[in-house]
Amino acid sequence: MGHNMATWKLLEDMMIELKKKGATIPSNVMEDLRAAKSMIKLSCMKGSGDSVQKAEEYLANVEAFVINQAQTTFDSQTADQWLRRLEDANAEVCEETEAVTTFATGVPRDQKWVRVEPIANLPKRRIEEIAKDQNLTVKLQQDGRLVVYGSAGDIKEFLKKMTAETAKTP
Repeated sequence: MGHNMATWKLLEDMMIELKKKGATIPSNVMEDLRAAKSMIKLSCMKGSGDSVQKAEEYLANVEAFVINQAQTTFDSQTADQWLRRLEDANAEVCEETEAVTTFATGVPRDQKWVRVEPIANLPKRRIEEIAKDQNLTVKLQQDGRLVVYGSAGDIKEFLKKMTAETAKTP
């Protein structure tokens, strides 16, 4: 993930500079930048497949736009400086941080999910009981949190019951 995240951050900063100068960023370029970030995060997970390659493809698309736009918006010296910065970012391996997963893996696409962290007055066992009463499935994650998933209506009821449970406990 290292150099891809450094490149992503640099491209984001460069796009901000372009916008400050009045350049219009097409929506497909913004979508590619967002998709690249998602693929970079996904590449940290097990079984991520070809997400690194996809991230690099998205980054290449954004980079092509940014450099082309920099050449028309700024002087050639600034555009050359941006190119050097991008080369340095591609070569650099920045310190990898543990990815905070915003995706819930293993949840069927047609189901809604919520991530729950057990607390003193609502322990793991009680969360599992409430989920079972609502016909929901519970998966324990490595960080100790629980992913509870099922139909949207059942998730809504589950959250109501959890809120009521924590409200009545002093």
